[in-house]
Amino acid sequence: MKKNRQAEIAKNLTGKELVFHLLLTQSLIILLALILCWILFPDMSTILKLFHWDIVWIVIGLCSGLTVVALDLVLMKKVPNEYYDDGGINEKIFSGMPIWKIGVLSLLIAFSEELLFRGVIQTHFGFWIASIIFSFIHFRYLSNWYLLLNVSLLSLWIGLIYEWSGQQIFPVIITHFMIDFLLGIKMSRNSVHND
Repeated sequence: MKKNRQAEIAKNLTGKELVFHLLLTQSLIILLALILCWILFPDMSTILKLFHWDIVWIVIGLCSGLTVVALDLVLMKKVPNEYYDDGGINEKIFSGMPIWKIGVLSLLIAFSEELLFRGVIQTHFGFWIASIIFSFIHFRYLSNWYLLLNVSLLSLWIGLIYEWSGQQIFPVIITHFMIDFLLGIKMSRNSVHND
């Protein structure tokens, strides 16, 4: 029943409308992250410590994102198509979108979500709380056990990278960006070939 509702939402909204709602959501996430930073961190220097630049962890974040995408592409060929069905929302968002727009959108999503979930929530409330909230914020996956499992495992993995790196935000932003960017390109290219 919920899958039909998601499909109905996707069918009734245009790709531009879905992108607008996505941008609005990400703006709210950034606003919430900034408010929580102001409340929870003692000063600006503590926040800036999250943005420590360590090339080793940057490379680990990059390789991690590439590995997750490679694994996802293999699984997409092995499991039934309905396992990846989110009601057509992702396909509609990325359908025919130019690479530069996919890049900007992916960077916005990665930055806003990782700042909130890792930089603020995981730093102050712990690994499990951040991972669980991250999974449930992707509520449209709740009706598909496979997508929920996928996003939950991804959340745990990103949370582990954040912990192992000594709570550096750049590696997890890069991991998240690579996943969204490369899979967004795949969806965009699939829509061009299917037209």
